Amino acid sequence: MWIEGKVIERNDWSDKLFSLKIKVDIGNFIAGQFIKLSRVVDEKRIGRAYSLVNPPGTDYIEVLAVAVDDGQLSPDLQALSAGDVIDVATKASGFMTLDELPKDDKKGEHLWFLATGTAVGPFISMMATEEPWQNYQKVILVYGVREAQDLAYLPLLRALESKCPSQFKLVLLVTREPVDGALRCRIPDGLLSGEIEALAGVTISANESQVMICGNPGMITDAQLVLKNRGLAKNLRRAPGQVTVEKYW
Repeated sequence: MWIEGKVIERNDWSDKLFSLKIKVDIGNFIAGQFIKLSRVVDEKRIGRAYSLVNPPGTDYIEVLAVAVDDGQLSPDLQALSAGDVIDVATKASGFMTLDELPKDDKKGEHLWFLATGTAVGPFISMMATEEPWQNYQKVILVYGVREAQDLAYLPLLRALESKCPSQFKLVLLVTREPVDGALRCRIPDGLLSGEIEALAGVTISANESQVMICGNPGMITDAQLVLKNRGLAKNLRRAPGQVTVEKYW
């Protein structure tokens, strides 16, 4: 169930937010899935799931994490440096993937990603594949954090926006401090007020939109309510809709 991976790169985005690239072969996976990392502490194995930031086809995995002071694993992960080893599950899991979205006439033309904090990771993985760009006219990433320093991968996202200005739009929200070009509100509030759609230049609708939401449960619950009141339904295999979610705890 576990194989040894070797850290090849570490990036500290802030004093608590960091990402790790780990050299390991987990076989094929689908963008949007997660992997478990693990360590044995006091003869007890502690494992936690982390979304994969890297796209399929790489010879390493990449995870984005926050070190929680009383966490059982995240402080140990933050202490890792290049050359250190960590146990990695042999297979990725998860169903928040693009192939779970409706197809054909039910898919719509606009793909929305709503993320808070480290939940931006799986969307970065998806956007590094061909699928969203081939299947949707517009791709909008709405990325909410507390402070500007929490905006991981911002240079990558800005570069993508410059590369695909007509197809990709990045909407930033920072709740605890003013940041030029970013909204200062929670994602559900920005949806309710219309500010997010105004910045994106795209309107969310049941006919034209697929919305994938990943992050803290409070944001997901509140955002789903706003979308439900606008006629969007949860996407189920037996009943295709427009809203797909994954909670981060």
